[in-house]
Amino acid sequence: MSLILRQTRLVPLGLVIVLSFVAARTAEAQFGSIKDRIKQKAAEKVAKKVVEQLDDKSADSASKAPQSAEASATSTASTAPTSRKEWANYDFVPGARTIYFTDFTEDQVGNFPKRLTFKNGQMEVVELDGGQRALKASSYSQLLIPLPEALPQKFTVELDVINRDSRGVAANTFEITGGGALNDSKYTQVGWGHNGLSVSGGGVEGMSIMAKDADVTRYVGHPASFRILGDGEALKLYADEKRIANIPNGGFQRGRSLVLYLQGRDDEKNAVYVTRIRVAESNKDIYDELSEKGRWTTQGILFESGKSDLKPESTPTLKAIAAALKGHSDLKVEIQGHTDNVGAAASNLTLSQARADAVKAALTTDYGVTADQLTAKGYGDTKPVTKNATAEGRANNRRVEIVKL
Repeated sequence: MSLILRQTRLVPLGLVIVLSFVAARTAEAQFGSIKDRIKQKAAEKVAKKVVEQLDDKSADSASKAPQSAEASATSTASTAPTSRKEWANYDFVPGARTIYFTDFTEDQVGNFPKRLTFKNGQMEVVELDGGQRALKASSYSQLLIPLPEALPQKFTVELDVINRDSRGVAANTFEITGGGALNDSKYTQVGWGHNGLSVSGGGVEGMSIMAKDADVTRYVGHPASFRILGDGEALKLYADEKRIANIPNGGFQRGRSLVLYLQGRDDEKNAVYVTRIRVAESNKDIYDELSEKGRWTTQGILFESGKSDLKPESTPTLKAIAAALKGHSDLKVEIQGHTDNVGAAASNLTLSQARADAVKAALTTDYGVTADQLTAKGYGDTKPVTKNATAEGRANNRRVEIVKL
């Protein structure tokens, strides 16, 4: 069966919003023997019990529901909730400064991605239905995500993946760790797949969280967005709209690369796919950043592709902005919409204005911010913060800023 991917971008396509203050700017708010590893992994032992209890046929039929190319291009994940209420406890805020980014659009189909480092396995860039590019792993595969600098103390990692379209293999979809080897007990290793979460190393001893039956069915063969938020020793882990773990003593290694292990198999139903990787540095608290710099930048306000409709993943960022403004009623800011230089300049300008207006409307209508504290203006691609020559540069230019007036 051909896979149809629904877009799961957490960075608004062509737009980042910046909030400006009148005075200052606030900041807001990852291999030993394969056989041994599989045998020893607590998560997989637990997962195998789930496999024995689940009905393969119902999972396969659930994953084969047809979707239009248009629908797949504008959705966050195949069955992810869309109401803000269902995302109420989701507190992931993407890092503001992109360190590494790829969605494989600059890679040639059939090749290994030129900006990743191959270690072993069977991997190649493929094109899915609707034109979406992805890195396909059809065996146990290992790669490095090279970083231009050491992973910051406060960071986020975003992985958009497509899980195996079968329950016959209990392994995780992926494992990820800092710059050392997988299974180095000194540092945290995080693994996730349709059967649940596994965490080991650092201060954690063989932690596993088994997925509920409904989530297993939801994720088999479907796209998912997995997120890591690191702050010192602390780690928070998310799958789509759910925070699935909060670990105070994670011990994630801060190296100049991340090790990513993909648990693919050599057949179509058991291959795994990565469609997007983003690594970023988190900024400071919003009010602190505004006070120091007069502006606060975020990539946590997300929109439907080509539209000004806010995605529910924007909730944590909007709540943080609203809290800063309501806590300082004398503060007046401009909500700025910015894009990269992809597309027509006039269209970028129009869309950025519509999105800035949408943020202003949400803050006043949904979060109770006083309207006279806010103005909104779209700047399109006229105010880049860096060159648009690289994927990271374009990602950083797509932003929302809050600027103090």
